[in-house]
Parts: sequence; structure tokens; C-alpha cells
Amino acid sequence: MTARVTVVGIGADGWDGLDDARCRAVLGADVLLGGERHLAMIPSSVAGGVAGGSGGGTGAAAAVERVPWPRPLRAGLEALFERYAGRSIVALASGDPLVAGVGRTLIEVLGADAVEVLPAVSSETLARARMRWPAETVAVLRDHRTLPLELAPGRRILVLSEDRLTPSAVAATLVASGFGASVLTVLAALGSADESRVRSLARDWAVDREAPPLHVLAVECVADASARPLGLAPGLPDDAFENDGQLTRRDLRASALSRLAPSPGELLWDVGAGAGSVGIEWMRAHPSCRTIAVEADLERAARIGRNAAALGVPALEIVQGRAPEALEGLQRPDAVFIGGGGTAPGLLRQCWAKLPPGGRLVAHAVTLETERAVLDAHDEFGGELTRFHVEHAAPIGRFTGWTPARAVVQWAAVKPGVCAADLTTTGESS
Repeated sequence: MTARVTVVGIGADGWDGLDDARCRAVLGADVLLGGERHLAMIPSSVAGGVAGGSGGGTGAAAAVERVPWPRPLRAGLEALFERYAGRSIVALASGDPLVAGVGRTLIEVLGADAVEVLPAVSSETLARARMRWPAETVAVLRDHRTLPLELAPGRRILVLSEDRLTPSAVAATLVASGFGASVLTVLAALGSADESRVRSLARDWAVDREAPPLHVLAVECVADASARPLGLAPGLPDDAFENDGQLTRRDLRASALSRLAPSPGELLWDVGAGAGSVGIEWMRAHPSCRTIAVEADLERAARIGRNAAALGVPALEIVQGRAPEALEGLQRPDAVFIGGGGTAPGLLRQCWAKLPPGGRLVAHAVTLETERAVLDAHDEFGGELTRFHVEHAAPIGRFTGWTPARAVVQWAAVKPGVCAADLTTTGESS
């Protein structure tokens, strides 16, 4: 594809808010791309014409073709840019086009060398300015469903809202998490003459209350007495997960995750996922970590989805099926956890084969049959074997004694070739 495009950021103040560089880009365009709202911000007296103009790059004297984005966007871009190849193309985008904007999509489609970006001040920056919040003190969420990851007393959060009901969804999450006293500030139409601000406690925000269409939501976290922030360290309490008993318990989970060693951008296969606890905590380690949870039982697969949503990692991918057959065609993992189904013929070997050099595999065995499979894998591939005997204090009549859980054998191994600490993940499929 030979087309080139200049992406011009435009704020709520429209044409009047453009600096010289962005003005020149618009005035020199043969083709203006953008959403209908953005296209309407450029007066016809500045860049005249409608679809069908030939364009001459001379501003008002030229007939500039104004073209709305195709729907769906990505699928229609190739044909769009082939149509206008060789023309001077300017795409309009909100604020900074590389902050949750169309700039990323255009770079992925055309390549970085074919895209020039001229940003405006982003709504995120304007919101911080209005709240007087230094950047280093604020978490910015582009998906409000990840809010549970950020909840802590005193935490400042900016949510780039999806729609008018996003504040209602955020308020409901805060209340359910014991943060109903948190302060919500809806900052609407930032940078325009119609800019507005509305404040409310999360517990007072009505379920069906709509915010203005263009807004950023600021959240000041205040914990109620019932709040129980979970933290980010591996080994969440077992009762943080809805489960039917098929759950990797917290002490073993913390050990497994320390050996799986999640790093930014890496993908985990959680095989025989049960309640999904290991895959969920893998994703909680860093916003770019990804998990594919493989679970044969339909009800458990649905439960994994609920746990992932409740714990702030809704993007966790669930494959309902039985391993190893369900692993076919999946993206190559950087690490594999096998919490169930270890006796399935060929499963351990297949998972090991899929790992790149430096990839990590951890498998747990409770039964003698699974333990035998794990011992054979250790003999063939190396690694370390650890046997866990965990006991918890529990009442015995009027006294307290130790109640042992079933012993668990853990096999952990790193595939030779590159040390895990030196591994650079590309995210390529196998």
C-alpha cells in the first residue's frame, strides 16, 4: 500500500484551536478523513468541497473531498487508501491520535513511515490539568472494566469513558468493591466553550444516570469499612475466586507464578484452568500480560469469565475444550501452567514443544497417575521438582490443630536456549 497520511489531532475547540502546523496540513489536503463530528469542525470556507473533488491543496479554492471513516474501520482501510493513493490525505482525530486513538490503527495498517502525527492536547492531559493532578500520581484506564486492578485508598484514576453510561458502570464497581465513598468527577467537553464538571459520590450515582457524550471520568478512591484491596502480589486469597473446589490454592499459586515469571507482553496457556486463578493472576501482574485459559467443563469455563471480570482482567481468553486437542491453532505461549489434565496422553510433551527457548512450564500433580507423568517429564526435560505439604490451623473442639491438605508435586522447567531473564517476547504465532 503506497498511501501516506497525516493525522491531525483536533480538540473540542475545533478549527480555531489548531496551531500553524496543523492548519497548514488541513489546508494542503486533497482528502479529509474522519468521523462526522470531526469533519464538521472544519468550515467549508476553510477546506471546501464534498465527495468527488479533485483537490489542489490551495485551501478554500480547492474542492476537498471529505470522507467519513469506513465501517468497520480496519477492514475498510485498505480499499480506502488504495482509492486515494497519490493524493494528499489528512485524517482528523480527537486530541492526541496516539492516546487511545486512530493513530495506532493507521500505523499498524500503513506502517510507521507512512504516517505523520500532529497531536493536539489530549483529553487526558486536559483532565489532569482541571483536577490539578500531576501525571505521575494518576492511573489512566482506557477500559473501565480493568478498574478493580487499580483500587486502593487514595488512588487517583482517570477513565477514558466508552459511552454515556460508563460512570454508572464505574460507580457500580466501586460500590461492589467497598469503595462507594469514592468521588467521581465527570469532566465534559474539555477545551470547548461548553466545558462542564459534575461531582458525585460513587454510591450516589444512579444506575441509569447518563453523562454527557464526550467526557473523561476522574475517580478519587476512598475505601469504606468493608473494602478489602487485593493488592498485586501473587497469591490472592482463595475466596477472591468463585470456585467449585477446582482451584489452585493461594500458597501453591504464588509458588507457580514465581516460577512462571510473568513479564510484559507475554502469553500464558492456563491448561485445565478450573477457576482460572493462575491465568487471572498472570494478567494482573502487568497490563500487557495475556492468558488463554483452556477448560473442558462448560460451567467452569463460564466461571472463569466471571472471575476474570470481577478481578479486572476481562480480556482473558477462554477456550472451552479438552487438552491437548483444544491447544491446536492457539498462539504460541511464553509460559504454560498445567493445573489439571496432566495425564492426558501427550499433553506435557506438546506443551513443552510449543514453548520457545526460555519459555517456562509449571505442572501440578495431586494424583499418583499425574505424578508419574510429571516425573517422566522431569526425567526427559529436566527442571526442578518440589513437593508441597501445606497445613492450615483449624478448630479441634475447644482447641486448634493443624489440618493438612493433599500433598502436591510441582514440576517447573525453563526450556533451554535463552535465559528467561534475557528473553524478548515477540508475540509471534507458532
